[in-house]
Amino acid sequence: MRLIVDPHPRPVRRWRAAVLSAVVLVACAGPPAGAPAPMMTRDPGPIESAAPANVPPELMAAVRLPPPPREPEPLAAFGLNLYRDGDFVPQYTFEWCVGASMQMTLNMIDEPNSTSRDDQERLWTMARNRSSDQWGGASGRGWVAVLNGMGAGPYKLTGIPDYEDALREAAIALRITGRPVGLIMWRGRHAWVMSGFESLGDPAVDEEFVVTGIHVLDPLYPHGDATWGLSPEPNALLTPEELARQYKARDKRSWTYDSPTGYVMILPVAATGQD
Repeated sequence: MRLIVDPHPRPVRRWRAAVLSAVVLVACAGPPAGAPAPMMTRDPGPIESAAPANVPPELMAAVRLPPPPREPEPLAAFGLNLYRDGDFVPQYTFEWCVGASMQMTLNMIDEPNSTSRDDQERLWTMARNRSSDQWGGASGRGWVAVLNGMGAGPYKLTGIPDYEDALREAAIALRITGRPVGLIMWRGRHAWVMSGFESLGDPAVDEEFVVTGIHVLDPLYPHGDATWGLSPEPNALLTPEELARQYKARDKRSWTYDSPTGYVMILPVAATGQD
């Protein structure tokens, strides 16, 4: 309520007669000359709020505060693995990692499986002949060319600057196409195959999914490397941190110039005319 002040206050009543005047003179010296007469106001009491009158209900509803946002639903665990017993093939020489990786890729895409040395050498030779590697080996470009030429694709060679983005792209591609992903390891010096993954959320429907594990096949198993570490067992599930110890971004100074930079992979793409 508003505080209302009477614009016409009543003046203080003066005592009548001379006796009262004498008492006032004795008691105090009175207000200075020309001062206004004091005013009195009523005590307004406590101020109370009230809803304005004649306000339509829909208008009152419009000014109400919205309810607090709901917490997002937690992402469900998801997993996909293309690996089957018999898909793994070791590389028969220390140079044929690309040939062995293509052999394992084809095993997971189609049947029957091939584990022969002759088939591996043939695949490696085909990839080397389609590469321009400065060291005369088989590169990622030759790898892609052979898979696409054999009808296992389409695949593309790509490099992604950020590690987490690379894992997400690999998981999305594997989930959408149902085909394994090739990983260029050791900054361009070695080849693995990603056969599956685990995540929080399904990459096909959850934009905020997070990769928590990666199934890998290292054709160098069980040997490993003195610099890069031991080879994981076939179909091992690695954490992103474990994979990162050997899956390193490639720069322009690394090993071969026949490859993009970043985290390089042989990525399956949907058969819709993409390149």
